[in-house]
Amino acid sequence: MRQLFKRELNILWHSPWQLALISYIPLIGVLALWWLFSAGLPRQLPVALVDLDNSQISRMLSRQLLANSVIAPQSFANEAQAIEAMRQTQVYAMVVLPYQLKKDLLTGHQPTIDIRYNSQFLLVGKLLSSQLQLSLAEGLSHIGQQRLLLNGANKATVDVSLTPITNQTTALFNRNNNYVGFLVPPILIALWQLLAMLVFVNSLNKELILHQERYYLPHNIGALIATKILLYSPIMLLHSGFILLWLYHYLSLPAAGALIDLVLAQFAMLLALWTLVLVIFMAMRDSARTVSFCTALLAPAFAFMGITFPVNDMPLLAQWWRLVMPSSHYIDSHVSVISYGVDLPYVVAQMGSYWGFLLLVPVIVWLAHKAKQLPRNQLSTTISDQEASQ
Repeated sequence: MRQLFKRELNILWHSPWQLALISYIPLIGVLALWWLFSAGLPRQLPVALVDLDNSQISRMLSRQLLANSVIAPQSFANEAQAIEAMRQTQVYAMVVLPYQLKKDLLTGHQPTIDIRYNSQFLLVGKLLSSQLQLSLAEGLSHIGQQRLLLNGANKATVDVSLTPITNQTTALFNRNNNYVGFLVPPILIALWQLLAMLVFVNSLNKELILHQERYYLPHNIGALIATKILLYSPIMLLHSGFILLWLYHYLSLPAAGALIDLVLAQFAMLLALWTLVLVIFMAMRDSARTVSFCTALLAPAFAFMGITFPVNDMPLLAQWWRLVMPSSHYIDSHVSVISYGVDLPYVVAQMGSYWGFLLLVPVIVWLAHKAKQLPRNQLSTTISDQEASQ
């Protein structure tokens, strides 16, 4: 085993790309993604405003929208121009104040204010939808209050007449609506999963033996795989530990539970990832196809975590795909520890969701045995030829 470790370290030292993947690339990726979301809350989002009434009331509603820090109204002459701006993604939403808005409000009619937003941007669309309705409701309630007072209503009952039921929304785990604490941790976990996959796949590809246009594996592939797991698992856990320390100590994001429990959950996730990669590698035995397939499989990991879109509302195929990704199992433990403050036994119980990956172990053994069918004497000759060429 000692000789295998020396051999693996020598291969690592002479592979600049592999050295980059385990050293500075993860750090650059983590810091770059954090910087993109460092503002915490989106502000000054462009919204198309079409004022067809051009009255005192419509201008007052326009000022209400302008006063909201999330909204940046942009005036358009007509609805067609606003729709085209949304298609070109120049604006994320549009508000149409209808013709004769003031007249309808003063005469007791119910005018329709058209609000549209681009639902392709899930979080931005949801945020704009709520903020637009909130700003317009404040302006319209002020108009309704004046109208009731002019009609002789008692001032003490005006508020009750306008809003007989009041709503209060209290965020339990993201009280400041900070996107750093909401989005950045799962995004970084998805990035870490991709990098760990690339590290392991690149290491496995070094063991492929080309003989007569076919790739084979060495007869000691089991010992080689064990060496790689023992070498690269602590390295990747160091990077995941850095993510936790950066987010919940340096940035002081709220964490209700113990971070050390998440390290154990990350180790279980890493072993599940190694198992999944080994199945794909053994089945394909081609460096380019293995990297491409693993990347395509794991790239949408963030979308399938259930953070921005409910898991139960996903199509059945997406739910099955989600179960294949180790990060989807880990994120349940992450949310439980960070938000709910669960203890270690609960995290260990959640790790039982990885049991399906154990079924892949016999498949790996069978595929590895099938990939070593080249006679040992020919295999030794091929290995010697490859070493001589290097």
